[in-house]
Amino acid sequence: MNLRIAGIDEAGRGPLAGPVVVAAVVFAPGRTPVNGLDDSKALTEKKRELLYPRIVERALAWKIVFVEADEIDRRNIFQATMHGMREALLGVAHMADCARIDGNRLPKDLPCPAEAWVGGDARDRAIMAASILAKVARDARMRELHALHPHYGFDRHKGYPCPQHLDALRRFGPCPQHRRSFAPVRDALGATPVQDELPGLPQPA
Repeated sequence: MNLRIAGIDEAGRGPLAGPVVVAAVVFAPGRTPVNGLDDSKALTEKKRELLYPRIVERALAWKIVFVEADEIDRRNIFQATMHGMREALLGVAHMADCARIDGNRLPKDLPCPAEAWVGGDARDRAIMAASILAKVARDARMRELHALHPHYGFDRHKGYPCPQHLDALRRFGPCPQHRRSFAPVRDALGATPVQDELPGLPQPA
């Protein structure tokens, strides 16, 4: 039986600012109608930008969900990501028989059967496509935020905790798009630091 599979992935769990973005993509069963797909982290920015419109044009259904910084602070980053994944799947569920979600955890109350695929963005082409949509959409949002808050360099590091970003946080303090629940942002506000939920602080892809 040929199933229509929704691939789901996210971009932006580790940054100190901006949204976490989740995408879902459903392709028709059979040969994927987009060549050159890969995990978004393995592709250049130019290649991702070229693939984005092809994915949108040739998918049976697609959805991008932005979970903003204030909601990340309210829910915590894990729960915010799970919420975004569920909302993305709801947006394509009318065209999907099942879902494959990158990672080792599934959101609750999904509208169709689903599997968690560790390393799925390197194994499943629908997940690869979702990772590309999420990454391109988030990068575009961070460039928009750079225009509003140019002191931080969001256009370059996309909100990740690189030395330039941490220095700007110390000098200027957080802007409204910073995640107050993340330790370096709390430190910049003068709050008592506690351990983040996420182990370590990933660098930009």
